[in-house]
Amino acid sequence: MSFISNIKSNYNPKRLAVKLNAKGEQFVVKKHPWVFSNSIVKINDNAHTGDLTIVFSKNKNKVIGLGLYDANSPIRIKMIHFETTQVDESFFLNKVETAFEKRLELLQTNTNSYRLLFGENDGFPGLIADVYNTVLVVKLYSEIWLPYLQAILQSLQKVSETETIVIRLSRNLQQSNNHELNDGEVVYGSLKNEVVQFVEHGVRFSANVILGHKTGYFLDHRENRRLVGGFSKGKRVLDVFSYAGGFSVHALYNDAQEVTSLDISKQALEIAIENGKLNDYNGKHITIAGDAFSELKRLINNNKTYDVVVIDPPSFAKQQSEIELAKKKYAQLAELGEKLTSKNGLLVLASCSSRVVVQSFFDINLQTFRKQKRVFKNILNTQHDIDHPVTFPEGSYLKCAYYRFKD
Repeated sequence: MSFISNIKSNYNPKRLAVKLNAKGEQFVVKKHPWVFSNSIVKINDNAHTGDLTIVFSKNKNKVIGLGLYDANSPIRIKMIHFETTQVDESFFLNKVETAFEKRLELLQTNTNSYRLLFGENDGFPGLIADVYNTVLVVKLYSEIWLPYLQAILQSLQKVSETETIVIRLSRNLQQSNNHELNDGEVVYGSLKNEVVQFVEHGVRFSANVILGHKTGYFLDHRENRRLVGGFSKGKRVLDVFSYAGGFSVHALYNDAQEVTSLDISKQALEIAIENGKLNDYNGKHITIAGDAFSELKRLINNNKTYDVVVIDPPSFAKQQSEIELAKKKYAQLAELGEKLTSKNGLLVLASCSSRVVVQSFFDINLQTFRKQKRVFKNILNTQHDIDHPVTFPEGSYLKCAYYRFKD
């Protein structure tokens, strides 16, 4: 099997010498992967997206890092290495092998789905690589990788030993004329079914690797799903913003008495039901299609309560201007969730908004609960699973907190 020819770039990248101002240089010295356009003091003319930038220190003329030039982004240089080296096939292979080694502990469990490359955090800004059993899905968010894609894909296949590689493209790349790739294209091996089955901690799931969100599934909450499963035996569970039923299926697998999956998407709920059926379970699986805020209020009005409530919304703050509104929504969900949590029940609240920082999210929850006058204990706080390592502040987005209500 070989990689199809249209992933080869027509552009032969240049090497660009770059000097930054003091602020930009300090970021690179601290191994931050983003260099904004206003930090660049000097760069070669005719810089092109994908060109290799060699960043020199301002005074000593010493190489302090290597990056890729992105003409289409305010983050003009995306750093890939923080010392001088040759960027070739062995460079990418070494980086992929390093990333794989970080995931080895996870792969000792009964799990065959994992994030192999987590963008900037693994030295690949704007590139994600997720493995689902024997299928590798690579999502590109930036054109900077086009000249290097063949070498990267070969490295990924060699290290992961996957049989199939699917390319997914961000909206920007789908509209670009600088490549011949198509979103959902199989660039290595073959794919008999776009829905791929995989296992996480012994629980069976499926992902549509061609049409599903991102790469087909959300792997970052894996450990939290396992933990919620462990709390669910014999319980009544409510999974809000359930999407493909991650928390729901783990709860059913772990002998929950009844699980309610709530999501605005009927299609997602159908997937949640099918994911549940991939496993043996005896509990009851109920679905509610509708807006989470409205449906939670309706459940409260009907005096419903649950032993375990999980609320894992999508990002509420995709830009700076949305932060305050996001905080209000998190407070509202904490209040609604508390009202639906039974005596001795467990409320699990999560956020994937990177702009709402960890402590701020936890503080919002605590302030909300203190107004309700119930006795509660924050029994656990978690962040990313092992295959989502964080190497710079903005790389951290996921936070999850577990609250036990005593009365």
